[in-house]
Amino acid sequence: MRFTTFSSPLGDLLLAGDEAGIRHLRFDTERIEPGWEHDDTALARARDEILAYLAGRRRQFSVDIAPHGSQAQREVWAAVRRIPYGTTRTYGELARRLGDDVAVITVTRAVAANPLPLLVPCHRLVTTGGPGSWPGGASLKRRLLALEAGDAAAG
Repeated sequence: MRFTTFSSPLGDLLLAGDEAGIRHLRFDTERIEPGWEHDDTALARARDEILAYLAGRRRQFSVDIAPHGSQAQREVWAAVRRIPYGTTRTYGELARRLGDDVAVITVTRAVAANPLPLLVPCHRLVTTGGPGSWPGGASLKRRLLALEAGDAAAG
C-alpha cells in the first residue's frame, strides 16, 4: 500500500491506496499502517482531484476507489456516491432507496465506517434535525455542504 500526506483547506490529509484504487482518506495523518510505503507520485492524481474539489473546481472524482468493507457497507457507499453534488439525503431516505431490508442503522453504521470521506461523500447525508456528525467534525461537514451549495464563504 502506498500513501501520501498533504495540506488541504480542511487540514492535513492522508491518502493510501494500491493497484486496485484508493483505500483510505484520513484526517489523522499519523495513522500510517506498518508496511505502507510513502509515494507522493503514485497518489498525485487523487490528491489533485481532492484539492480541486475543495477549491470548488471539481464536482466528481474520477480516481478508482477500493474501500474495504462488508457487502452491505459497499452497497451503502455506492448509494452515497450517487447522491448528486450540492444535494443532501437523510439517512432514512437513503435506507428507503436501498430497499425495505436496509435499516437506517445499517446506513448509519456504514457511513460511520466510511474509509473515504469526500470520495464517498457521506457529508451529503443529514439527519432530519440537521447536518448530523461527520468523521472530520460537524463544522467541516457544514463547510463542505456550503461549498457544494455555492457559498463563497465556505472555503
